[in-house]
Amino acid sequence: MTDIVLKCTEVFKSFEDGDLKTSVLHDINLEIVAGEMLAITGASGSGKSTLLNMLGGLDLPSEGEVLLMGQSFESLSEKKKGLLRNKNLGFVYQFHHLLPEFSAEENVAMPLWIAGEGKGSSIVKARKLLDQVKLSHRYQHRAGELSGGERQRVAIARALAANPKCVLMDEPTGNLDFETAEHIHELIRSINETMNVSFVVVTHDLKLAEKMGRRLNLVDGRVSN
Repeated sequence: MTDIVLKCTEVFKSFEDGDLKTSVLHDINLEIVAGEMLAITGASGSGKSTLLNMLGGLDLPSEGEVLLMGQSFESLSEKKKGLLRNKNLGFVYQFHHLLPEFSAEENVAMPLWIAGEGKGSSIVKARKLLDQVKLSHRYQHRAGELSGGERQRVAIARALAANPKCVLMDEPTGNLDFETAEHIHELIRSINETMNVSFVVVTHDLKLAEKMGRRLNLVDGRVSN
């Protein structure tokens, strides 16, 4: 049986501001299995990033539930939710969010330090991941000394540091030129094949969406075929 990494069951999401209620997601049912590559596409305001936040346990649905490795986010305390998320998920955003005062290897090692792993072993793992994303010549460079594509590759390496089951990506190629975006496409596919990591990518980049195994299109918060 294929492991289900993430599952949404009848998920609705709305936001309230005084008497105004805005519905964003409507009856989302979704399963993401181990090693799967899923693209989430749709126009601005269609609910893509809201859905990604639900999948990452960064926000809870108004109705329905989201399960990570069979556990419902809503049933967990904030501490247990954080532990579950940190163990099983990696995150990559359009803006890399690297810590500028730290080197590339230190940025990649940061999730391991937070988890309590020793500095030496964390750096060894960080360097192996930087090798994998073809940045072995950039171990000691800080974010300001890296190109946009290099910074995004460091962010991807950091997302993989804790050996997650799934990496959630929000517009990972949104700020990159065509050639650099192509390198990121190939990198995602290579990591998926070699590490069996699931990827869920919110993107406007249709070339990237086409290279994923499955595509989910959102229209006004609903899944469109």
